[in-house]
Amino acid sequence: MFSLTCRNSRPRNGFTLVELLVVIAIIGVLVALLLPAVQAAREAARRSQCSNNLKQFGLALHNYHDVYGLFPPRRGGSGNAIDSGTDLARVSGNYDRKSGFIFLLPFLEQRPMADIVANGGTMNGVTFPKDGPAGWYGTKFTPWATQLKVVTCPSDQIIGLGSGVGKNSYAFSIGDCPGAASGNNRWNISTTNGTRGVFGGSQRCKGFKDIVDGSSNTIAMSERVWGKNLGLVTATGQDVRTATATNVSNIFTNPGSCYASATGKRFVGVQIKARFGAHWSDGQAERCGFTTILPPNAPSCVYDANGNADSQGGVLSAGSYHPGGAMGLMADGSVRFVSETINTGNLAAAWIPDGPSPYGVWGAMGSTAGGEPVANQ
Repeated sequence: MFSLTCRNSRPRNGFTLVELLVVIAIIGVLVALLLPAVQAAREAARRSQCSNNLKQFGLALHNYHDVYGLFPPRRGGSGNAIDSGTDLARVSGNYDRKSGFIFLLPFLEQRPMADIVANGGTMNGVTFPKDGPAGWYGTKFTPWATQLKVVTCPSDQIIGLGSGVGKNSYAFSIGDCPGAASGNNRWNISTTNGTRGVFGGSQRCKGFKDIVDGSSNTIAMSERVWGKNLGLVTATGQDVRTATATNVSNIFTNPGSCYASATGKRFVGVQIKARFGAHWSDGQAERCGFTTILPPNAPSCVYDANGNADSQGGVLSAGSYHPGGAMGLMADGSVRFVSETINTGNLAAAWIPDGPSPYGVWGAMGSTAGGEPVANQ
């Protein structure tokens, strides 16, 4: 008798091509399902860190107020020691442009850095005066070049952190005032003077006594989005959160006209600049301020064609990469998420120096003494 044996009766040790492709397809489906959840979890973590940063600023502001009886200026300092036409390097003084971040250093556990600023000295071959050089000075003054984590939000897409000058993601509230054209220095957001918000210049610092609308109803700080420090350029599709349109001449009487500068959520074909967040030490409004007129994530616009951060008036909208709005710090130290759909009232109305804000709930949150009913906020 013969025994018949099949040659392929041995067990297989591998996968067939079809089985491998099926496994790869299943893995691909699982990744596609899980990726949005992972991204959402990461954004939640970034948003939580951003909120924690603002809470630190809330504590710092309150501690500063306990010591001085007022909040720090958004922009202030000692001025310049010699004529600006001679001091081309801008190292003889800080030109009254130290940002509020610098004033808060001792209350952010940065006393050594605050002492360096206060004492000046020779650094990198340059001798600096007490209280430091101009706020927009470059990299040789060590404090201005230092990057602090607390002044940046992890969601902000800042390039070059840790190199060059320090950058920032947070801004101080100017309130529902877009400033004024040349000649009205009290409301010029480029210089030092008054605002309807918590933070103006060193000549008009405010305290709790000035926030008659209530500290829990008044916003102190929020987020804005860094935009690569662009000078004047023609827009090629930049996100409206990252840039500022220029030459919007009727911005004081009709701030809603800023929307016409944008094509949806992009700037296209108009003249723009992007000066926010590029120098954390500079207290100029375009560097570290925001207005409560257009809602978060709306366009920003200024009335003139100044290519630096020196425009005297405009709307500087809060914004972030968090979906749907931006984080805000109230004057009482609490942190809230402000929706981009918040009520903004009548954006075709001219701003007013006194009285209830014409810009709805958002404008009321920005004014310190507008007299708006608490129920409306």
